[in-house]
Amino acid sequence: MTAVAVTEARDRRARERFIAFPYALHRRDPGWAPRLRRDVRTLLSAAKNPFFAHAEAEHFLAERAGEVVGRITAIHNRAHNEFHQDRVGFFGFFEAIDDPAVARALFDRAGDWLAGRGRGVMRGPASFSTNDEAGLLVDGFETPAALMMPHNPRYYAPLVEGAGFRKAKDLLAYQRTFDRPPERLHTAALRLEKRSGITVRSLDRARFEQEVDLVKRLYNQAWERNWGFVPMSDAEIDFLAAQLRPVVVPELVAFAEHEGRPIGFTVVLPDLNVALRKNPSGRLFPGILRVLLASRGIDRLRVLLLGTVPEWRGKGVDALLDRKVWEEAHRRGFRWAEAGWILEDNHPMRNGLVRLGFEVYKTYRIYDRPI
Repeated sequence: MTAVAVTEARDRRARERFIAFPYALHRRDPGWAPRLRRDVRTLLSAAKNPFFAHAEAEHFLAERAGEVVGRITAIHNRAHNEFHQDRVGFFGFFEAIDDPAVARALFDRAGDWLAGRGRGVMRGPASFSTNDEAGLLVDGFETPAALMMPHNPRYYAPLVEGAGFRKAKDLLAYQRTFDRPPERLHTAALRLEKRSGITVRSLDRARFEQEVDLVKRLYNQAWERNWGFVPMSDAEIDFLAAQLRPVVVPELVAFAEHEGRPIGFTVVLPDLNVALRKNPSGRLFPGILRVLLASRGIDRLRVLLLGTVPEWRGKGVDALLDRKVWEEAHRRGFRWAEAGWILEDNHPMRNGLVRLGFEVYKTYRIYDRPI
């Protein structure tokens, strides 16, 4: 069999082949959502993505007899290393045919690149970090991926584990329908609201930039030092907000305040993946027309963020935020929501989601390998 050649995807032609590979590989997988190629180019661009202010990355293509059979990105995230005081490097954007030799060649090349930068462990997948798409799907293949969540074939886990990786942490995704409101919880939330003086309001689109600034402050307070968490810079949050602004429904983004001080927030977005699946090529034209048309019928949501500042955790603020969003989502005809991901050992958050009527339906895994 012809040997596998792994090379850097640095010039424009190689970068386009790197971007194009998953569209061909997954075109028959109904669970995969093809992002617009334009958005992928922006994400990978060191000139446009502020992630690269504190990181560097190398993209690799695996070829056999001139045909692309896999890809991977090696990522040196200095912000992660400084925050956690470790020597972890990351891999992301991993895609491959079902061939252990291809996977090993990609992982070995990425590992060598990271070792050359003083990293002692290779962790992933994270594309580019845990603030982006993270984890390998290992359970829950039967249903499609929600917005900003990854999807992969079943054979990926054996490829990764066969290349010497072992589980570092599982990430859980939860689902809930809107058939029945969690009435007892919402009644209790109303009592809390009256007793505590907490108020809940929706995002003010006319003050979008100021609202994003508020999210910046709350996000880094609420997540603190969770496993794998890295604070997002102002520029990174601005970058994400600009990408998501076209799909934001103000009434589905809520802030909880006590005596005028913000203490919690939630960001819930329509699941744009429903529409993106109508454009399997990922090309802007004429695909964007299909996406826009399909977006009118989205009845799924992604609970992207739900957080409370430390001193208000466990006091029902999450229920207040959920009630606000639940009522608006139900009124608008949304029928299903995903919340997550949640660390497997984050029991307070997991218990809170169960109280809100959610149940686990997908498991994603982060792997480590010494290098």
